[in-house]
Amino acid sequence: MREAWPVALAVLAGGAATAAAAWVAPLATLNTLARMENVRTIPGLAYAEGARHGVDVYVPATGGNRLPVVVFFYGGGWEGGDRGLYRFVGTALASRGIVAVIPDYRVYPEVRFPDFLKDAAQAVRWARDHAGGFGGDGHRLVLAGHSAGAHIAAALHFDRQWLQGVGLDAGRDIAGLVGLAGPYDFLPLHSRTLEEIFGPEPGRALSQPINFVRGGEAPAFLATGPVDDTVDPGNTARLAARIRARGGEVIATVYERIGHRTILGAFSRPLRLLAPVLDDTSAFIHDVTGREARS
Repeated sequence: MREAWPVALAVLAGGAATAAAAWVAPLATLNTLARMENVRTIPGLAYAEGARHGVDVYVPATGGNRLPVVVFFYGGGWEGGDRGLYRFVGTALASRGIVAVIPDYRVYPEVRFPDFLKDAAQAVRWARDHAGGFGGDGHRLVLAGHSAGAHIAAALHFDRQWLQGVGLDAGRDIAGLVGLAGPYDFLPLHSRTLEEIFGPEPGRALSQPINFVRGGEAPAFLATGPVDDTVDPGNTARLAARIRARGGEVIATVYERIGHRTILGAFSRPLRLLAPVLDDTSAFIHDVTGREARS
């Protein structure tokens, strides 16, 4: 089944020309519409040296202090992506009273597993250390991601060695995990490129977040759609089942008629009628970070 978001954009904007543009560059369209949100954007910062170590921050225009902070990792098959394409995600979260941090990270073929996890951990360390400068509270920190970015967020959340490498404890310093259409349990590999990214078969189990669930982690919100033909929705079901089996707390949501791109596109103002992904995500973030504030 074809995903609906380019069509929905065309209908909402009106016109065949808009439909063609939406098919070619839907993210650009969503980012243009994101300017409607009343938020403050601080682009072009850096969490480390290097071209792929930039970070953009989105802050509620109303200001505040001790706001929740979310570090969002975009997808791209561990091969590509650019933080500037996800303005619509950052502005949507900031419009809900959340400081959103969107970093770049190195990708294949420049690096392979686990180097992008090391970059991601550095970005989380930076977000925690600098949150106060944007009205956020580094002790109210949530990891989030879509697709390959959800894999990265989940790997940091469950395999504690990566955050330990930057002086953080996932069990103590992370309030929650948001995973949208994520691959968490995707062996065996069926792509030569993925085989290159994740290395020889004997070590690939170390790349699977599901293998590191041990119980005691912060709550997780996992979401998928039944028409996702990029990442098997079974990844979400299996990870949720493993978390529950270990005594953890998880919300697992399946949005009907939603696919791989639409689940993220629904963050954008004109596509929110497709599924309440932003409502559910922001409610989860405020819930789990509110617990941290009360503790």
